[in-house]
Amino acid sequence: MLDICWLCVILAGSAVYLLTQFIRFIFADADLTLLWAARFGNSPELKLRGKVVWITGASSGIGEELSYQLAALGARLVLSARRENELDRVKRTCLERFSLKDEDILVLPLDLLDRGSHQEKTAAALKHFGDIDVLINNGGRTQRSLCTEADVDVYQALMELNYLGTVSITKQVLPHMIRRGSGIIATISSVAGFVGVPLATGYAASKHAVQGFFNSLRTELTDYPNITISTICPGPVISSIIQNAFTEELSKPVATAGDQTHKMSTERCVQLTLVGLANRVKEMWIAEQPFLLFCYLWQYIPTLAWYLTNILGKKRVQNFKAGLDADSAYFSKPKVKTT
Repeated sequence: MLDICWLCVILAGSAVYLLTQFIRFIFADADLTLLWAARFGNSPELKLRGKVVWITGASSGIGEELSYQLAALGARLVLSARRENELDRVKRTCLERFSLKDEDILVLPLDLLDRGSHQEKTAAALKHFGDIDVLINNGGRTQRSLCTEADVDVYQALMELNYLGTVSITKQVLPHMIRRGSGIIATISSVAGFVGVPLATGYAASKHAVQGFFNSLRTELTDYPNITISTICPGPVISSIIQNAFTEELSKPVATAGDQTHKMSTERCVQLTLVGLANRVKEMWIAEQPFLLFCYLWQYIPTLAWYLTNILGKKRVQNFKAGLDADSAYFSKPKVKTT
């Protein structure tokens, strides 16, 4: 009788535990490894204070927020993007809000497409600080167009910028980290780096290429255990990336960015990213539900993931063809895009 009672207690305890974990997953906004690190791991302030961090795409969106949160931690920064005036604005904000000196932030204008300049830019960063502890590859653009309507030039531009530009900067910084025997190379990829995304065939292809490159590079660096290759895969995040998206033609802008209120805040995305870097997490999924669930389905139950993706993807394409905002139509009553 006593054994039966203990069995009931164990089963009840297991049921409560599983229910608790299920409820936690419903409200989760990152993969379980990253959330564990956020709760029990190293703090970003402890691991990133005083480090030299080079951020590409630092003039807006996730890159800009990375600059602010890293400055708050006391990191020294190299800020890069094409728009020098915007980089100066970000630097001024960092100096006004946080306890950094002018020499702690280097504005280094950079065009990822100008690969011939990347060696010189890397040398300039090293000359200023002496070291590069962390490289965050954040520069890039997305896409909003159907494959059948998009020019091949759009696909070439996406691969040149998102993939080859990132590889080029990485190849300049990596030898320095190998000589030191330590460092972090972090790349802002996307959930689109390992799932299918309609209206973004070129963007998804470029991010798949990024994932493949860094997953392979990571295995080449096993002799350097203190060099971490970290890939960050956000789902929908509030940023300016949609405004700058490629459409079916290189010179044609997006008509409207649409409603972004359903997306994760940039602040939360960056907060989780820095937790991952502080704990040297190799791959991070950062997304609110239902996108996080889709990540796990694609990883562990791909047949079901394909079924659901086809249903939702069909709706997304239909919304786009009808002139509706393809993203927010999932979460609210669709509104016709204004021109």
